[in-house]
Amino acid sequence: MIRFVLVQNRQGKTRLSKWYVPYNAAEKNKVEGEIHRAVVSRDNRSTNFLEYRNYKIIYRRYAGLFFSFCVDANDNEVSSSLP
Repeated sequence: MIRFVLVQNRQGKTRLSKWYVPYNAAEKNKVEGEIHRAVVSRDNRSTNFLEYRNYKIIYRRYAGLFFSFCVDANDNEVSSSLP
């Protein structure tokens, strides 16, 4: 199940967010910052999957934007990352 979708630029500003699980505003800001720091700090040769809390983050960089999906830990990463 998809928990949330984030589209962020390289500076960390969230351009689009869709939350499928309720979070309060403070928690949303905290999660957005943590996801951005985790994704930006990764090497380009690394996989596009990472563990975050009890979930998996699947991300892709395209034209200066990071598209990040948070899914349950037992979901298939490949099926979530395909268009």
